[in-house]
Amino acid sequence: MENMDDGHVLVIIPTYNERENLETIIGRVRASAPEVDVLVADDASPDGTGEIADRIAAADGQVHVLHRARKEGLGAAYIAGFRWGMEHGFDVLVEMDADGSHRPEELPRLLSALDGNDLVIGSRWVRGGRVENWPKNREVLSRGANTYSRLMLGIPVHDSTGGYRAYRATTLQKIGIDDVSSHGYCFQVDLTLRTVRSGLRVAEVPITFVERTHGASKMSRAIIIEALQRVTQWGLAYRLGQLTGRGTR
Repeated sequence: MENMDDGHVLVIIPTYNERENLETIIGRVRASAPEVDVLVADDASPDGTGEIADRIAAADGQVHVLHRARKEGLGAAYIAGFRWGMEHGFDVLVEMDADGSHRPEELPRLLSALDGNDLVIGSRWVRGGRVENWPKNREVLSRGANTYSRLMLGIPVHDSTGGYRAYRATTLQKIGIDDVSSHGYCFQVDLTLRTVRSGLRVAEVPITFVERTHGASKMSRAIIIEALQRVTQWGLAYRLGQLTGRGTR
């Protein structure tokens, strides 16, 4: 990593039934960025993911485990991970999937891009970004959702639903994560919107998103509907604020 001298970095990996992927993804993170720490935030996985995480942590002092009582969704897991990281003095908090879709080998580029920025998003939909092994209908859905979010919310971000991202701890403190209740795609849009509305600097770095090869995707119709409803709600409030001259989310 170049010029990333702002302190300790914590990579947060939420898990629910990821026993087939966990050891590999942690190994790749530790090989790609040996100086970072990893926090596995496990939502009481019935397949033993939490026990595997404990075993890895016992052998590696830079791996930590946050055992959560039940499955509460991606957003809640990340919020818990953010709080844990800030309580333990980490200066940069990174979101990363357990399934390998976010390539750890690209992590140093995201961290380097934090110089001069407050949030860096690994983007599939900027020049140089791409996806692998996705069916065409899923690509169309993702591109359409991001275009809709960008136009509806008036934010200059091409991949606001992307979940591979690095925040400064100061960013999370400023945007008010304590009242975030959204999940899935909507959680990512919510935090992107809060960061932009707070006047903070957002950069997008092209990544290659690789569809998982083991386990089942956590994406559901309910998550997609939630994102559409909330983005529409926020967008209408934003447009109303423009008309009335009052700023609003």
